Parts: sequence; structure tokens; C-alpha cells
Amino acid sequence: MMRHILKPLYLALCFVALFALPAPAQEGRAIPGVSFQVFLDQDREETIPRNLANDAVETVIKAFGILIRDRAQHKRFDQALTNDLLQRVVIEPRVLNRDGKEFPFLVARTKQKGKVKLLINAMRLQENGYLRQPESLAPRLAKEFQWVISKAATKSARRGRLLKRDLPRAPIATNAQIKKMSPEERTKVLHALLDTYIQTVDAYGSLVDQPHYEMGTTTLTKPEHVDSTVKLYDIRVRHSLRLIVSDPYFWENAQKAVRSLLNGKVWHVLMARIDERDWTTRTRVAPEDKAVTVGERGRTIQPAKVLVNYHRSLEPQEALYRETQGLPMGALSAEQLAKVIAWEIQSQITEKSLRGHVAQDEQTAPE
Repeated sequence: MMRHILKPLYLALCFVALFALPAPAQEGRAIPGVSFQVFLDQDREETIPRNLANDAVETVIKAFGILIRDRAQHKRFDQALTNDLLQRVVIEPRVLNRDGKEFPFLVARTKQKGKVKLLINAMRLQENGYLRQPESLAPRLAKEFQWVISKAATKSARRGRLLKRDLPRAPIATNAQIKKMSPEERTKVLHALLDTYIQTVDAYGSLVDQPHYEMGTTTLTKPEHVDSTVKLYDIRVRHSLRLIVSDPYFWENAQKAVRSLLNGKVWHVLMARIDERDWTTRTRVAPEDKAVTVGERGRTIQPAKVLVNYHRSLEPQEALYRETQGLPMGALSAEQLAKVIAWEIQSQITEKSLRGHVAQDEQTAPE
């Protein structure tokens, strides 16, 4: 009798123990033509039904196959593949950021420097009608690669938040020091200044809950969240600044712009929406009575703010019109935006008529 009782109990305990074990590591599915793989991540709290999981994986693989086939038509995707920026693609039941907000897609940094992963929300694939529709999913995936490139190129920081400056610790450099720096050293100094001195977000919140431009087009897209557009342009501006200080092109053609970003002359570079003005870029230098003391040596500087008006375009007669293809500033790639910012600093930072310029703008535009 006892044996008959213990045997079912033993089997039941084995059954419980089996399912209490950690789930085995998921193997990735290869995508022909690329190095990264597609992984399925089944969360313990919420799992993807088997049929949905299979459909999601197959749809994603086929969608990437379409992007690979049409690679020349998707510049950002092509750039990411060329530079091997994507470590893996992970399909999850739900994709949440650190604040618990849900996204259909999310690009996240990895421990591997310069590599990111693309997270895909399986439930949203179903809700948005992408399952078994790789032709529809492919262009949507292509849009995520502007984030792949931006996040792979920038370190984690206070994205979209106003910087609390630490003027005594800001590592501003002298022009003589900057001249001796390698591109890597200049980049390191810039990163430190972005943490202590250079602001890249509009304090007036002009981009909060505003649509953003699809890169390379005049198409406006509603933000997923109220701060999505703020974060997008914060990352793009930072990427552009990194290009200015590291790319030999700018050292050869816009040395003043490189120096001004590292010697403290510029302490704001940001994208903003300023409807009452028709200019695309503007430099505002602080008046003498608003000079600041910066760095360990206590250097006194009248710093400049460089504004980029995100919905304005250059006129055909203006420099860099061909470079920007007549697009709004908010639609420019980081590379295009870097040239616009560098040209503005190079041509305006010291030649600007200080008092006249401030007087022109102080009544209606943000300071």
C-alpha cells in the first residue's frame, strides 16, 4: 500500500523539480548573409505561445532577408552591417525600458564596446499586424537602425535630461593641448565635458511630445512617449559632436570648431523647435556679465550656445545646402548634422557681433 502511495508522490516531485530547473539557454537562429542571430527569450513571468513564437522568429528572419536583399536601399542598415554594430536580435514577450515603458522595438547597449542588441516585442508584432508579413516588417525594422548607429557610437549617459554642470571639474583644454591630442584623446575629453559642461538638451522643452523626422525624409512621426523626440535628438547631437572632434575631416577643415568644443567656448549644442524664427542655426554668446569660471585653473569664459532649429531647412544659396539636400535639420543624419554644427561654430563663434546679436533674439526666442 505504502509503495503505491509513494510512487505517484515520487513522480509528482520529479515533475515539479523538472519544471523548477532553469530554462535551457536558447540557441540563436542564423540569418543568411549576416553575423548576428535571432534569439527567442521566454520570460518566466510571461511566455510567448509556441505558435506565436515560431511565427515571430520566422517573420523576423524573413524580414531581415528582405533588408539584406535590398541593402543598398537602406543606408543605415547597410552602415550597421558594414561596421558590425549589431550583436544580436532578441524576441521577447514584452519589451520594457528601465522605467517600465513598453516599446515595440528597443535598441540596447551591450557589455561589448560598440555593439548593441535589437529587442523585438512579440506581442506588439501580433497586435500591429506584422506576423507572417515580412514585407511590412522589413521597412519598420530598417527605421530602428538609426538608433543602432547612434547607440553604438555613444556611451550610456543621462539621455534627454538636463545636465547639472560641474564647472570646477570641467576638463577644458588649452588650444596648445588640443593640438597635440590624438582623435581618441579628443573624444575622451569631449565625453568628460558632456558629463560636466556641454548641454545637449533644450531647457525650455521645445521638443517635448513633438513628432520627429524620419532620417533623410520630410516625414514626421508621432513619438512613442512624450520624451522620445528629446532623447532621439540628444543622442544624434552627441553623435555629431563626437564626429567633429574625432574625424580628421573636421580637424583639417574646421579646426576652430574642434577647439571650441574642447576649450570651453561652447557650452550648449542642441536641437530645438523655435517656430518664430526662420533660421536653421544660431550662435549666441553670453554677455560679459554672465561669464563663467571653468576648470581647475578657474578660467573665465563667455560661453556660446549653438542652436539648431529642427524644422527649418537651409536655403539654396546657403553653404552646405547640397550637403543637407534641402532637408529639415531634424531629418539630417549625424554626419550631415556634424557638418552643419561645425560650420556654424567655425564661421560664427568669434566673428559674432555680441551685443547686436543678443538684442536681435532676446525678445521672443529662448535664451
